[in-house]
Amino acid sequence: MEHRLVLHAFAEDPDVLTAALRVARHSFQGLGLDVSVQVVVQGGAVRGLVANSAYQDDLLTTIAGSGVDVLACSNSMERIGVGAEALLPDVGTVPAAVTYLTQQQWAGAAYVRI
Repeated sequence: MEHRLVLHAFAEDPDVLTAALRVARHSFQGLGLDVSVQVVVQGGAVRGLVANSAYQDDLLTTIAGSGVDVLACSNSMERIGVGAEALLPDVGTVPAAVTYLTQQQWAGAAYVRI
């Protein structure tokens, strides 16, 4: 049985990504191979998910090396003017972070806010 962990990185400051990605990597390693880890980014922090951001190397390494999925809230992207084409490769989107997180929790995922 695969277990799921969703980490909610909700902040206006993209620096929250540093902690969220570190927690995601450690969780993936510590919880074992039967876990999927997602980082759902909401608020102004989605600015950190774009190409050439200060977080680009950490994001790409985490996504490729850990099997962690990173998802941006489309509502937040629209609010701050970040288009999907600006996101780093392999960063996904969800229409609304709160709706997505609720659906994941109702389906049995563990939830942690960063």
